[in-house]
Amino acid sequence: MSINFSTWFTPRTPLDKSSKRLLTFGSFAIPLLLWCLFSYAPFLWHPQVEITQSGGVSYFREGTLVDKEVFQKIVDKKIAENPEINASELPQGIPSNPVYLPAPHEVATAFYTAFTTPPKRSNEPWLHESLWHSIQVIAWGFFWAMLFGVPLGVLAGTYASASHVIEPFTEFFRYLPAPAFGALAVAILGIYDAPKIAIIFIGTFFQMVLIVAATTRKLNIALVEASLTLGCKGLRMIRRVILPGILPDLYRDMRILLGWAWTYLIVAELIGTSSGITWFITQQARYKNFDNVFAAILIIGIIGLVTDIILARLGKRLFPWHNSK
Repeated sequence: MSINFSTWFTPRTPLDKSSKRLLTFGSFAIPLLLWCLFSYAPFLWHPQVEITQSGGVSYFREGTLVDKEVFQKIVDKKIAENPEINASELPQGIPSNPVYLPAPHEVATAFYTAFTTPPKRSNEPWLHESLWHSIQVIAWGFFWAMLFGVPLGVLAGTYASASHVIEPFTEFFRYLPAPAFGALAVAILGIYDAPKIAIIFIGTFFQMVLIVAATTRKLNIALVEASLTLGCKGLRMIRRVILPGILPDLYRDMRILLGWAWTYLIVAELIGTSSGITWFITQQARYKNFDNVFAAILIIGIIGLVTDIILARLGKRLFPWHNSK
């Protein structure tokens, strides 16, 4: 394996395959290593004590987490009351992190058990059911955003008149936080999935119009002028010249905006009736099953990353002449 380290620090220089693989591995390995260090190295950050022996303290139970300062005060108090007390009679414990920071192996176990362990209540959905529900909300919200956002963006990027009609209001509206419309969406659309889809739509549509318009303007103007010279105008020009010319970049924009839509999911699913993966995360946090919380959050990231990788490879197949990365 040959690695050219000099290219790492040279601006805009392509990397060799070995460097790409090593750096990609490191981008995941470094955060995981830090997580492991904080989880398994007591000298770094273990601010609490997990009780292994109560030592006669009524509110100490095996497995209870107590702050180190509190634990030490109780031990010192016991010693002060009885200087000759045996060490085995004192409260005992091991260094531990707070319950909200589970170790990597606990989260890895939760990846499996979250799919195989039945919900605590019979009327609660399984994790895979919650995930599928969230995916449908994302898909519908993004579909409607594309259905209206792409045509408007193309028009704004093609015609100056359309740009002055569409973009000023879009620029204004994109600064309004999508969650602020939650109450209004519930009042108009009800308490179920419709307002959640609406929030995904609002969060992506206005950005999509502006991004697609900017992408459309990057098309070589010579192609547009040539089509006009040959008598290709209006919708025919958009269909035969503009869209084919911007399609690879438009595909890339949709990949990026799809990730944007995922960032609105948690907020959207809190509107109206709680549902989807957000409901699962909220319930597990209520039960203090933070290993399941971490697992669910990581699953969202994995789904997003795998989806993007699949779309990127599909883009290379669809547009082999274009660098779709």
